[in-house]
Amino acid sequence: MISRRAFFAAALAVAAVSQRFAAAETGPVAAIKAFYDTLLATMKDGPELGFKGRSQKLDPAIHRAFDLPLMTRLMVGPPWVALTAEQQQQLVAAFSEFSVATYANRFDDYSGERFQVDPATTTTANGVIVHSKLVKSDGDSVQLDYLMHEDEAGWQIVDVYLSGTVSELATRRSEFSSVMRRGGADALVDALQKKAAQLRS
Repeated sequence: MISRRAFFAAALAVAAVSQRFAAAETGPVAAIKAFYDTLLATMKDGPELGFKGRSQKLDPAIHRAFDLPLMTRLMVGPPWVALTAEQQQQLVAAFSEFSVATYANRFDDYSGERFQVDPATTTTANGVIVHSKLVKSDGDSVQLDYLMHEDEAGWQIVDVYLSGTVSELATRRSEFSSVMRRGGADALVDALQKKAAQLRS
């Protein structure tokens, strides 16, 4: 007959394994895999869905995978704190619209591509980096790394590194700051809305 001590030890071991599986299912790697699943499904149905259909399918996945309010604030930089709450909300909405339009435009068809996500992550002072590749049908691949952080919404993307080094955050910040200097928040909202409209056309 199993002793009480052995029973509790076994129960603790099972609980620890369950916790590890739960963490794997809700961790940063799982978040990227879930986003890729939606992205790949959208690509496969891309021509039939059209731009509007792709946008509708990707919108909730992008809002779930990306911390769009934080990304907007980081891209605007120091001027963010001087903006009114209404201006901040308008910028987040415009950047979110632009982000969805970018993915709906960029991933519009399927030609045998696949995504590979490395289960091993890299921890930095700014968060956790998830490493992945977009493998094309000819075997060529593009490195896509994601800087992620965890908050009440779970694990979300804060920055994307193309080819492992080119920061989308830094690129956008340079572009955004120049628009802000010239015309302020209203000019940036207008610029983002125009960019989204161009992607839709």
